[in-house]
Amino acid sequence: MNTTKKVVVLDYGFGNVRSAERALARVGADVEITGDYDKAMNADGLLVPGVGAFSACMAGLKAARGDWIVGRRLSGGRPVMGICVGMQILFERGVEHGVETEGLDEWPGTVGPLKAPVIPHMGWNTVEAPEDSELFAGTDPDERFYFVHSYAVTDWSFETANPALRAPKVTWSTHGERFVAAVENGALWATQFHPEKSGDAGAQLLTNWLKTF
Repeated sequence: MNTTKKVVVLDYGFGNVRSAERALARVGADVEITGDYDKAMNADGLLVPGVGAFSACMAGLKAARGDWIVGRRLSGGRPVMGICVGMQILFERGVEHGVETEGLDEWPGTVGPLKAPVIPHMGWNTVEAPEDSELFAGTDPDERFYFVHSYAVTDWSFETANPALRAPKVTWSTHGERFVAAVENGALWATQFHPEKSGDAGAQLLTNWLKTF
């Protein structure tokens, strides 16, 4: 019986698709880079990368029907993982240079400029993960992950309407100010940092994601 997980890296014109492909293949996934709607819908897991401006990524995503793909997969409990701007677009909105752009609104919150002495936040940094995190299982608490970004979500205000539903697990990091570094929310996981560029620790996170489906 073939237990290899089929993962599609969504190709919508924004994202380090090749590095994501290599990292997923390294941990044993059967990976395909494509913007094909049916393939993205039918894969075991969907990875949504993202680099550049929030508004440009959203425009590219909508042009590729990526907003539909993400929404339909999540409505069916199908795993989706966002990375970097691929995480940011999951929030309600993004504000860059005074321009506000609607995101996918999976979580409330605004992606805005990170207030820090040095911008962009580029390089290795530690994170504060919940003790029961599945994403960071098997990693050292002092482990460092690779970040490249100038914008972030600094205020998390998500509340579940149904108290029986499990609240999302939020991981934080600090560069000038505290910001959301990762979220685990049922079938939807996301990281502000780049696990595909974070060596063995990043590989462990991708392995943990594959174990969820």
